[in-house]
Amino acid sequence: MRDTILKKHLKGLFTQATFGIEKEGQRVTESGEMSRSKHPDAFGSRLFHPYIQTDFAESQLELISPIKDSSMEAIRFLGAIHEVTLRHLPENELIWPMSMPASLPDPDAILEAQMAEEDTRYREYLTTKYGKYKQMVSGIHYNFGFSKAFFSELKEEGQCLADIQNQVYMKLARQFLRYQWLLVYLFGASPLAPEAYFQEGKRLTRPVRSIRSSQYGYVNDDHVNVSFASLSDYVKDLRQLVNQGELIAEKELYTSVRFRGGKAASDLIDKGIHYLEFRLFDLNPFAPYGISQEDARFIHLFLLLMIWLDEKEPHKSHDIGQKKSEIEALNHPLTPPHDLKEAQELFEEFSEMAESLGLPPDDRKLIAEKAYQLKDPSQTLGGRLWKAYEEAGSMEKLGLQLAKSYKAAAVDRPFGLKAFDKMELSTQAFLADAIQQGFHLEVLDENDQFVKLTYQGHVEYVKNGNMTSHDSYISPLIMENKVVAKKVLASSGFKVPASLQLRQVSEVETIFPLVKGKAIVIKPKSTNYGLGISIFPKGTEQLEDFTQAIQLALKEDSEVMVEDFIEGTEYRFFVLDGETKAVLLRVPANVRGDGKSTVKQLVAMKNVSPLRGDAKATPLKTIELGELEVLQLKEQGYTIDSIIPKGETVYLRANSNVSTGGDSIDMTDQVHPSYKAVAAEIARAMYAKVCGVDLIIPDLTQPADCSQESYGIIEANFNPMMMMHIFPAVGKSRRLSRDILKMLYPEYPWTH
Repeated sequence: MRDTILKKHLKGLFTQATFGIEKEGQRVTESGEMSRSKHPDAFGSRLFHPYIQTDFAESQLELISPIKDSSMEAIRFLGAIHEVTLRHLPENELIWPMSMPASLPDPDAILEAQMAEEDTRYREYLTTKYGKYKQMVSGIHYNFGFSKAFFSELKEEGQCLADIQNQVYMKLARQFLRYQWLLVYLFGASPLAPEAYFQEGKRLTRPVRSIRSSQYGYVNDDHVNVSFASLSDYVKDLRQLVNQGELIAEKELYTSVRFRGGKAASDLIDKGIHYLEFRLFDLNPFAPYGISQEDARFIHLFLLLMIWLDEKEPHKSHDIGQKKSEIEALNHPLTPPHDLKEAQELFEEFSEMAESLGLPPDDRKLIAEKAYQLKDPSQTLGGRLWKAYEEAGSMEKLGLQLAKSYKAAAVDRPFGLKAFDKMELSTQAFLADAIQQGFHLEVLDENDQFVKLTYQGHVEYVKNGNMTSHDSYISPLIMENKVVAKKVLASSGFKVPASLQLRQVSEVETIFPLVKGKAIVIKPKSTNYGLGISIFPKGTEQLEDFTQAIQLALKEDSEVMVEDFIEGTEYRFFVLDGETKAVLLRVPANVRGDGKSTVKQLVAMKNVSPLRGDAKATPLKTIELGELEVLQLKEQGYTIDSIIPKGETVYLRANSNVSTGGDSIDMTDQVHPSYKAVAAEIARAMYAKVCGVDLIIPDLTQPADCSQESYGIIEANFNPMMMMHIFPAVGKSRRLSRDILKMLYPEYPWTH
């Protein structure tokens, strides 16, 4: 195989693959006891959920990444699933980070997963045959498949593609079984088990490297074996075991390698094996998601090496590997590998392969780091765990410490997903809700915030969290152009503020006499997020200030609007599918004086809040002290170095956008319903299913009158921000991202 890859120049295709990670983990209470509650309803139905399932028991979560083109991407998505899961578990529940539970309840307290009748009956059969405790052990399943292009290039004239796939994957399976003991040495991490664990079988009285990978783990009876000499031999033996009643079904065979690609193993002979599932790995308790990206990458390189190497005794691979793996699994975590010579030879082959394939420096460094662990067992995963256990005093104490830290990291920053932190927060919230409810999710373009959703064949595309096929093409074009939007609203019977337009600074002297001393707003014709807006609520007598405001607006657009300023309080209405879902009071960027600090110092103190940042990774924006803020301070008789009297509030912006440092206060339940109806009508006039409507209202508790003197329209916005409603500075959260999903998928069985 090595010669073929080099001769046919397949090095690039050889290293390409698809990956999927399945991670099991027990739900436990904050005291470390296994949860007695059923699978949380917050995760929807297990009948179709692609990401959040249960394994053997109701308490045993199974988190499943989608198939990705790199192990890094698979773990990244697994991280998002993990974060979502932790946030929606009961407050007093954690995910146990180790393969072996710290304690085990009475078997009667362990409830088999309540799924479809056939699945539940299968679990009950396993209970009768193996007992419940062995199945409480958790781990990582690593799914791996070569690219179709690689197999196509390997195929010779007249050969069947399925035969090529089967030959390669059978070799990989045999080689993995033969040398898996090295992975047990590097990644084994289940040294101890509760006393009760051994009541249903043989007993261990000393610490080992991996109980899970040994005869004491969840394994078949000794006489249950299949041949890996060829796929046909494997299928024949497996079918015979089922026919003889040794196994109730093919899936009861618990080898560390499984063939995937058909409902039954016999399907693979003609269809070809699609990928392999490797079931060897203990959870890494020091990795928040049970496996680190570095270790996942090393496993990939190890699998490449298994193909790269020539087979020595293929007919003996399984038996030799089984014995060596058992020896390694039952060694103490701090002992060197039992076959140091073979391990060193493998790493020599690793280095040669890395050189021949031209692997990047990071891969070579990773291989060298693992090779060093042959000399220092304390650096292996099992060695690190054993040292941490000795320092903590007990596995339970260590496990709880780690589990609590992982949950805190997910819960303390609930407004984002670490895996997708380059995307805007509203999109992150949308992704989190889609994952929670079990929609198949694909990020098509991360930079452009474009995602694809699928549920039972129904496909939707979403951009920026709330731009969907439900809006017409013309809708955002109308709202983007403030002049056109005003004319559309006026033609629909709405009262809009009078305005003037100008394109050049040279027009300032002509326009200024018309607005001098009047309360005005200056803004770009096409803008969003409050950029380039200046407000003079008391008017201005200074041509210099007016000119500066015009110049700032012209930086954002080629045309500027000068509008009448409407007196009152500004509110943002979020309209979705003809209904106002949320109303927000946005208070302009401000500081409150303490009698001793300057404006600059007060801004710095307020910006310390974890809610403030770039308004992309945080719900609120850091307050800045730029040209507009300085101009606004000047209007109030202050500079950035002024000391503000205690209790006095100074506004740094006249516009109240959260994106320019404003505060957000939920007012949905306080606003009179008539204004919600007005906002919905404005959205309809814009032909918009999703719309942000900004209204000025003197008294939101009094109904809107028919003459529309009780409110004023500032503007309508497409792709309105959702995060300020989901995580307001004050008030109730409005989960608008979930409302978007409900609009897109009314057929989904919504219960939460």
